[in-house]
Amino acid sequence: MLTITQALVDQIVAHARKDHPDEACGVVAGPAGSDRPERFIPMLNAAMSPTFYEFDSGDLLRLYRDMDDRDEEPVVIYHSHTATEAYPSRTDISYANEPGAHYVLVSTADTDGAGEFQFRSYRIVEGQVTEEDVRIVETY
Repeated sequence: MLTITQALVDQIVAHARKDHPDEACGVVAGPAGSDRPERFIPMLNAAMSPTFYEFDSGDLLRLYRDMDDRDEEPVVIYHSHTATEAYPSRTDISYANEPGAHYVLVSTADTDGAGEFQFRSYRIVEGQVTEEDVRIVETY
């Protein structure tokens, strides 16, 4: 289960809306070993595409060095889908290389009639996708 604050959910959704119609992407870092997302880090979608996201390699290297300096790890890796449901694509699955991370997808397309966005979380380990519950809290 992903436990995340409403403030972080709001920031992720706002980023997805701001970058629409391109996919948005980013990371929420937290203390190493805590499984607690704390620091919101929006990233640039280097692909600048409505159907694909890609972290800039230089930005990603700087991010991992910064997290290492802060004794943090990527707790949440997020991106948006602009025209499809919030479910990992084959490409998303092939690029998922952080087995301990929660992979959050936000869809800015109303694909299920449930509202203007979907916010879903998955674990992706060795190509296996498992959806998990999301618990939104005010504070930890």
